[in-house]
Amino acid sequence: MKKCLLLLLISFVSKTFSQEKFSVYFDFDVHEVNRDSGQKLADWISKNKNAEIQKIYGYCDSVGSHSYNDKLALHRANFIETALRNSGMNMVEKLEVKGFGKRSEQLKDQADNRRVDIYFQLKEEKMSSKITQMKVGDKLRLKNLNFYNRSGVVLPKSEPVLVELLEIMKQNPKLKIEIQGHICCQPEGDREDISTLRCKTVYNYLIANGIDKSRLSYKGFGSTMPLYPIPERNEFEQDENRRVEIQILENQ
Repeated sequence: MKKCLLLLLISFVSKTFSQEKFSVYFDFDVHEVNRDSGQKLADWISKNKNAEIQKIYGYCDSVGSHSYNDKLALHRANFIETALRNSGMNMVEKLEVKGFGKRSEQLKDQADNRRVDIYFQLKEEKMSSKITQMKVGDKLRLKNLNFYNRSGVVLPKSEPVLVELLEIMKQNPKLKIEIQGHICCQPEGDREDISTLRCKTVYNYLIANGIDKSRLSYKGFGSTMPLYPIPERNEFEQDENRRVEIQILENQ
């Protein structure tokens, strides 16, 4: 008897190489999604039009031969690829579409193995667009602003983030912000005051490039305001806790 799986799950737990993952689940021994799954896939597509599809991997449960399941897994991946292309989704030039059959590690629940994983990357909305929509008290994380370990020195690849923030401050002369620093992994506290050092780096950069200090302030919070409990369970949670944010003080 076929066991129907009427669930389409979205998983945002994988951050390897900035990729996110969306999983589509299938009924037993078929390579097309059922009505419910198809609708949920369409809903996901409509909400993620700015996503770039990078890999599509198909899988099967352990029932059947290797050769049969290899073909079924690939058929599932191809079905999803066609659906995404027909909907106008963006694909990388060298899209990777593979079927792994049951040769990959099997999950305990067989229904979880009957799936296709879509790996994608969302195009970041420009910081300037976000700022215009923000009100006093709102916070914005300076994504991709990274520093050398245990220092306030910005990595060269992160310098464009500072340039973008500077341009926003120039284009919005009434904008006032507080720069806030946070660290991860240290339940005992920020003994070296790295969080303050890092937000002060941003503060000094803006002042050095013509932004009046009356529009700026900064504060390091150490590990007192984690987004995830410390100690973190994985690298993703560490990255989320280790951050520099700006809080809007005035935005008229």
